[in-house]
Amino acid sequence: MPVLREPGARYAPPRASALGLRALVLVGMSVALMVVDHRQQQLFAIRAALSAAAYPLQLLVHSPVAAWDWLTASFATRRTLLEENAALRAAVRAADVRLLRLDATEQENLRLRALLNAAPHAATRVQLAEILHVDLDAVRHRVLVDRGTRDGVTRGQAAVDGSGVFGQVANAGTFASELILISDSTHALPVQVERNGLRTIAVGTGNTRRLSLPFLPRNADVALGDVLVTSGLGGVYPPGLPVGRISELRRDPSQPLAIVTAAPAAALDRDREVLLVWYQPRVPANADVGPAQPPPRAEAGARQRTRTTRP
Repeated sequence: MPVLREPGARYAPPRASALGLRALVLVGMSVALMVVDHRQQQLFAIRAALSAAAYPLQLLVHSPVAAWDWLTASFATRRTLLEENAALRAAVRAADVRLLRLDATEQENLRLRALLNAAPHAATRVQLAEILHVDLDAVRHRVLVDRGTRDGVTRGQAAVDGSGVFGQVANAGTFASELILISDSTHALPVQVERNGLRTIAVGTGNTRRLSLPFLPRNADVALGDVLVTSGLGGVYPPGLPVGRISELRRDPSQPLAIVTAAPAAALDRDREVLLVWYQPRVPANADVGPAQPPPRAEAGARQRTRTTRP
């Protein structure tokens, strides 16, 4: 809107406003203060005091933002910790399962090494067999293994574990075989006392922890702790295999025979694998040796007598 001037008034140029003058003065003072502070460092103490005085205000202004950041970080940290704890628990469970498997594998390796070390020197061949089924009752002590006639297994073949004699093959099938344990009440095993070579028979009692030696006379040279080994008689078991240890000995003066029991060396109720043994005895049990032949001198004498008596 145009400014109306009175008639006859003279034109006067506008003056600088007081606000602009004050701004110019303040700018000049600021420049001067900066120059003085840069050259002589005179305003350092003042600036430090002003900063200290303004710090509470800055802290108050920044507090809501800092509190929000702290809460967010706390919740995020808690969530992260919960997730890490869950992951660590799962990892620990998986590690425990792997550790159990490693323990089982280690125990299995120890058993297999013991089985291989238990292979008798007289054996012509050995083969590992895994027990598939166990039949342990008061009458029958039998187990089923995963080897059969296709693997060369035959009836009557010996089986051992890492500690001693386990049993023998009762029935041989094509893919599996049935073993009778030495603890079976129908099983008898020729043994001898390792200390003095005394021979006898160990009979199963139907208890996997007891064998009976029912044919020892009362004055037999046996003692508690004597080790029983296979004698090799019968052609089934190689000689010298551990069978058990005498655990009970009673001599009744009124009885002609001693009451002797032994603890089996093999872990009959705990084995998971057995070792089948191929053994070729020097003289087979069913060999026909024929009639006794007279000594050479007797035979020669008989021929001489025949010549002299011939007409």
